[in-house]
Amino acid sequence: MNAAELREKNSTELREILGEVQQERFGLRIQHCTGQLEKVTRLKETRRIVARIMTILRERELAAK
Repeated sequence: MNAAELREKNSTELREILGEVQQERFGLRIQHCTGQLEKVTRLKETRRIVARIMTILRERELAAK
């Protein structure tokens, strides 16, 4: 997901996506620790998606003030 796609969604949808991505990231971290993860780059991708969503939510919070 890129930032443009995320900006089209409302805040509640972003929070739902954030929860899903964080759960996925946790599962990937477990797989990585046990040596079962094949695509290590997916960890980096999920970390960046979380950061994008949190940035967009923060921008909206500041704009509302």
